[in-house]
Amino acid sequence: MSNAELTIYDTTLRDGTQREGISLAVSDKLQIAEQLDALGVAFVEGGWPGSNPKDAELFRRARDMDWHKTTLTAFGATRRAGTRPEDDANLAALLESGARACTIFGKTSLVHVQQVLRTTPDENLAMIEDSVRYLRANGRRVIYDAEHFFDGAREDLAYAIATLEAAERGGAEAVVLCDTNGGSLPWEVDDRVRLVAAEITVAIGIHAHDDGGCAVANSLAAVRAGATQVQGTLNGYGERCGNANLTTLIPDLELKLGRRCLRPGSLADLGRVARFAAEIANLSFDEHAPYFGRSAFAHKGGVHVAAVRRAPRAYEHVDPARVGNRTRFVISELSGKANVDAFAEEHGITAADVLTTVKEREAEGASFESAEAAVALMMRRRQPSYFAPFELVDYKVMLGNGYADAAVKVRVKGQIVHTAAEGNGPVSALDAALRKALVAVYPAVESIHLEDYKVRIIDGREGTNAVTRVLIDHGNRRDRWTTVGASPSIVEASLTALVDGIEHGLWLARATRKESDEGHDRLATG
Repeated sequence: MSNAELTIYDTTLRDGTQREGISLAVSDKLQIAEQLDALGVAFVEGGWPGSNPKDAELFRRARDMDWHKTTLTAFGATRRAGTRPEDDANLAALLESGARACTIFGKTSLVHVQQVLRTTPDENLAMIEDSVRYLRANGRRVIYDAEHFFDGAREDLAYAIATLEAAERGGAEAVVLCDTNGGSLPWEVDDRVRLVAAEITVAIGIHAHDDGGCAVANSLAAVRAGATQVQGTLNGYGERCGNANLTTLIPDLELKLGRRCLRPGSLADLGRVARFAAEIANLSFDEHAPYFGRSAFAHKGGVHVAAVRRAPRAYEHVDPARVGNRTRFVISELSGKANVDAFAEEHGITAADVLTTVKEREAEGASFESAEAAVALMMRRRQPSYFAPFELVDYKVMLGNGYADAAVKVRVKGQIVHTAAEGNGPVSALDAALRKALVAVYPAVESIHLEDYKVRIIDGREGTNAVTRVLIDHGNRRDRWTTVGASPSIVEASLTALVDGIEHGLWLARATRKESDEGHDRLATG
């Protein structure tokens, strides 16, 4: 396979926002566009300036920004039937946007031409050619999206090709074959792209939707057949089932097909940008996503863990470091000794037998697969040199109208400390009281903050007597970690996760301080 560079065309800001539940402000879109520019994405489709004021504003603001690799592209339609290009409001909006490149779509399917546009096949061809030529005459680069190309090719292949030839005659630099309904299969895409490549001299692109679950596979098939532009979205966002997922597709292209897509060395940053886009869109990132998910290189089965420790590629299709990820070993009720040894080695802890405790606590409702800090604490607590930085002796929570008071009794370095605090709920009040008791002795507590709080009822059939599992994500300026608690009392479950999270955070702060001190010592003696 050739290692020639492919052109990546990101349409997260336009097609991606057609996903149900996503609405991005202009500032949101520009932040994502800047991140894509830093990756080296060739085209970023900013929006449709003729359709709404928000997208028109985006292009106005984008004129004052520095773009290094990316060409910000405006999206629109061909002229309307029976209208001259210079009189068409949509084409005027594309020019007014100031975008150096414009992508316009037109109809390929005769069903759409005759029943949706209600015009003639010849007029549709003229609409395509006239619109492309008009934009080119006004100094714009033009990419032509052949909407419903694969459906149109099934209806009338000759006419589908004729629409591409019209765009080519008008001066389009690329024609993009769109699987708009997302129902094509890879071998169909392969056949059609090869056929088009024999008829068309300009670059060929692919724009795949995922309604049949094949958007990434269809895009790969198109590239193998001759396509040199790939359109898609971060995290596969898009209308209905979404678009081709660039977060999966780009690593496939670079690592499996040897086709360069991004600025050299930036592939490992793609996962961070995908997470950034999810955060901006207020959606959870899929931690089971290929390449970049937290679980992408996580090993749970004992046989797998033992094999990976001997030969890392035994159960890993690529080196995780190439995409900025890492191998993880998961501890659960299904684990064996290999999991424990690998986990301890990964976290720099002397291995200790915690399997019995893990299995017992998981039987009671806990889950340690994502709560790595809780497992690390179990191992540390079994070390001969372990000492508890603090011990929760007792606690009390009182609830009022819209507030909670908590009192805690904590043993810190042999001294009993009593504190009380108020919060907007029992967990908030306990957290505040606990920190108040510890901060004078352990100032690092101030830098530990709660990042997420998840609650799950283990068996709802038990009603209010059901066991509650609580997972708490904690963080500081450097690390993020998760702890777990399980109990019929949500307060007790939360407190277990909270106490463990603070203790692990204090251990991390101590390890970081030791690492820093050793670094200073090396510098001083160097």
